[in-house]
Amino acid sequence: MKKVTTGRYSRFFIYLVVVALLNLAGITLFFRADLTSNKVYSLSDASRKAVLTLSDPLTVKVFFNGNLPAPYNNIERYLHDLLEEYAVAGNRFFNYRFYNVSGEENEEPGGNRELAESYGIQPVQIQNIEQDEVKFRKAYMGMALIHGDIIETMPTITSTDGLEYRITSAIRKMNDKISALLNLKENVSVKLILSSSLAVVGPYMNITGLLELPSEIEGIVNKLNAKNYGKLSFSNLDPSAGNRDEQDAQRYNVLRLNWDEFTDRRGNTIPAGRGYAGIVIEYGDRSETVDLIEVISLPIFGTQYRLTDPGELEKAIDKTIENVININEEIGYLADHGALPIEGMSPVSGYLQQDESLSNFNRLLSEEYSIRRVNLKNGDIPEGLSTLIIAGAKENFTDYELYRIDRFLMKGKNLAIFMDSFNEVRPQSRSGMMGGSQRPLWMPLNTGLEKLLDHYGLSVGKSIILDENSFKQRMPQQFGGGERSIYFAPVIMNEMINKDAAYLKNIKGLVM
Repeated sequence: MKKVTTGRYSRFFIYLVVVALLNLAGITLFFRADLTSNKVYSLSDASRKAVLTLSDPLTVKVFFNGNLPAPYNNIERYLHDLLEEYAVAGNRFFNYRFYNVSGEENEEPGGNRELAESYGIQPVQIQNIEQDEVKFRKAYMGMALIHGDIIETMPTITSTDGLEYRITSAIRKMNDKISALLNLKENVSVKLILSSSLAVVGPYMNITGLLELPSEIEGIVNKLNAKNYGKLSFSNLDPSAGNRDEQDAQRYNVLRLNWDEFTDRRGNTIPAGRGYAGIVIEYGDRSETVDLIEVISLPIFGTQYRLTDPGELEKAIDKTIENVININEEIGYLADHGALPIEGMSPVSGYLQQDESLSNFNRLLSEEYSIRRVNLKNGDIPEGLSTLIIAGAKENFTDYELYRIDRFLMKGKNLAIFMDSFNEVRPQSRSGMMGGSQRPLWMPLNTGLEKLLDHYGLSVGKSIILDENSFKQRMPQQFGGGERSIYFAPVIMNEMINKDAAYLKNIKGLVM
């Protein structure tokens, strides 16, 4: 009986020792296992590599309202798990913190709401269903990544789709930007090109505040200078004051506005003239232009003008700085043969008209790539480019130019052609500055690219496709409101999208 009791105590003591050793090992040794089928909570190799390159601390500040309704409550939970994975991979250089933002107007100054808005994170309106009643509330759902003096903000996070990709892209870009800025041999030049003559016609274009614009732009540049290690220099050029400044405006392809002589309602005569408005960011032999004035041509209502929002302008300047110092992979864009300008500006009726679609394309493309303009008439396609985009070319390509494009393809490179079968020709306007509303003419277009595509078994028909299931354009209230169907812009619904393609997996709909 005594031996049995002793044996029980011995086994109990052994179990106790084993448990104590396991707990001791657990203090210093641990592992994480992702048991989901598609490894939702595991970092990709690219993300691990990006976070391992950190040599200085990177802090992530996440701002979310508490008690969010589904499905938004799952986003914060997913972010907790995802950022913990980054922290494990990044060791001591990756830190994160969550801030519960009440979003109440009576919150004390210096609270989390004020901190969120200091990073450009504003509340968004979300829908909440309570007791069969639909309610709307404002909620903060964003994050800011801080690495040295560089800040990247994701002001709105409403889905977990592609979130790891966005975070990893931001980390890589911040790392590359810091390295590029510290290695600059000279400052990045930021030139404001603004004609003083525009201040006279500005009020007639519904544009006010042009006289105060230079000081506002200088303030934006000074703010960005603090975030870019003091590597920016600002200057102000007035093409109305000298021929040299006007030559610079023309060389940089800055937006030009022409107007004929006209008489206002008070009987004052405004003489004919022209003016330039834009911001040029230049470093070395690379330069890009940021638009100050948005020119929008609306059918029936004519041409409308408006100043670019200061907040959007600051973001655009910052993005353009990244392009000219070349922190991203380069992608080629054809700049001659009448191709659409990547900046979204095209000549119409004596002035440059803005294409919003191209401006958006340029903005999205610039987030991941540095755009390099290719002039095929003056030389070959530069080495080092893996992709060339030809968008809306309208002039003929010679056989030798087609041969160079074909040789580019034969090297295993990528070619993206956005091709029109017809050329839209707008009749010359008689109303000068405000443009006209005449219907365009559609002329058949042949550039020679048809021969190149035919060689690869592709052809483009001479036709225009219209679809009743098309995009609905919301008209502004000042133009009567309502919706207008754009029949040549068909809407592709979710069920008609091939989800087998990885790049279309998270796409819920397309407007062609």
